[in-house]
Amino acid sequence: MAMQHNTDHIQTTHIGSLPRPHKLLDILKAKYGRQPYDETELNSTLAQAVAECVHKQVECGIEIVTDGEYSKPGFFTYIRERFDGFESRPNQKLVLFQKEVASFPEYYAQYFKEAMMGGAILPIVPVVCTEPIKYKGEEKLQIDIANVKTAANAAGVPDHHVFLPATAPSGVGINEYYKNDELYFHALATELNKEYRAIIAAGILLQVDDPFLPDIFVEPGLDEKQKKRRAEIYVEATNESLSGIPAERVRFHTCYGINEGPRIHESNLPEIIEYVLKINAGSFSFEAANPRHEHEYHLFERVKLPEGKVLCPGVITHASNIVEHPEWIAERLIRFAKLVGRENVMAGADCGFSSQALYKTEVHPSVVWEKFKAMRQGADLATNRLWN
Repeated sequence: MAMQHNTDHIQTTHIGSLPRPHKLLDILKAKYGRQPYDETELNSTLAQAVAECVHKQVECGIEIVTDGEYSKPGFFTYIRERFDGFESRPNQKLVLFQKEVASFPEYYAQYFKEAMMGGAILPIVPVVCTEPIKYKGEEKLQIDIANVKTAANAAGVPDHHVFLPATAPSGVGINEYYKNDELYFHALATELNKEYRAIIAAGILLQVDDPFLPDIFVEPGLDEKQKKRRAEIYVEATNESLSGIPAERVRFHTCYGINEGPRIHESNLPEIIEYVLKINAGSFSFEAANPRHEHEYHLFERVKLPEGKVLCPGVITHASNIVEHPEWIAERLIRFAKLVGRENVMAGADCGFSSQALYKTEVHPSVVWEKFKAMRQGADLATNRLWN
């Protein structure tokens, strides 16, 4: 049985990001706002917050845990801190959910003001590659590794049930330096491989986050041939960045949208599945709990899951404060298990619950933990029925 497979029960995990404690947010806001702060206090507050976060995950029944991405204010800041070659463009407008915003301008004007942008500890601005890319995140990564391993050890979680998320090549800024996308992504893959290998060397699992792959299929201005080629480039770059890393140590996560909204203009699993399954990973997670995508489990009636791989469908959603009923969570898991085998289905979430460091997350922190408890209960119900 491979590392990520079930043996006698449905395992539980989630996608990574969780609401940060306000004390930690205050110090991070001071740091990134170039205000006075105490580095020693930041490090101790971060370590304590991660310890509490991991303990809570275990208490709620999460088996495969992480650090909540507490050290990362957001994707773009994380890129600037860990790679040379990029600059922020605060005057350049960040375009998100282009078709969605065009269809629902009033909704998203309010949404960006109150949710994703309004509560962030620092502005979300694009990053652009203007020089050769070079990885420089060793020290920050080792702090993350030490914090999560120490916390997991204290909570009785073995290293092989700990994961750290890292961005996929597709999520690292806009290219203005390299002659073409192939050269850009090759350079990215070479440098990202250093972070990926360090996570694996620590004895824990690597999660590659790629919410950008589905975006290709709703990007304005691309014809079908261009969409397919772009998707192939993303897959090639991701696999190159995973060079030398055993697939069974890798989780690959993709999602269609990080927000609560109408979500009528987004990709779907049938469009991206052939590319997802080409990634050299041991498990694949994707949205399967929200009402736009729950029906897509039918895809596996005709798509065969490759030997040795695990599906980690979302059975709780990050885009609603409704706590899913354990019976419904069990139903979701059993559907997949009947199609791909009970050993090959893990319980997860649609996406992270705080992809940016926010004072006000869409799902209240108290509700997040209750969702995790429901997921554990649902996984236990499914286990009883699948293993009788």
